[in-house]
This record gives sequence, C-alpha cells and structure tokens, in this order.
Amino acid sequence: MGSATFVEVILAILLPPLGVFLRYGCGVQFWIDLLLTIFGYIPGIVYAIFVLVG
Repeated sequence: MGSATFVEVILAILLPPLGVFLRYGCGVQFWIDLLLTIFGYIPGIVYAIFVLVG
C-alpha cells in the first residue's frame, strides 16, 4: 500500500469523504468524493481508495 495508513483506508471504506478529508482537508478531492458518495456509495469508496493509495 502506498503512503495511506490502515486507519485512512478503513475510514475510506466506512465513510469515504471522512477518509479523504483527514488526508486533504476541504480540497477538491474531498468535494469530488462527497459528490460521488451522494450519487452512489460504491463510487465514493472506489474514488477514496484511489486517491489515498494512488
């Protein structure tokens, strides 16, 4: 796993916007992930993992 911690990945699975918020704050990544999570939970998870690990 890249530089993501285990806790960030678990939070990204449970509450995707929270996992991204802890790493990037209220930046663009957070808002994209929030919108994806609102439109569908699975896309939010996929994006959060992609952002945190990639």
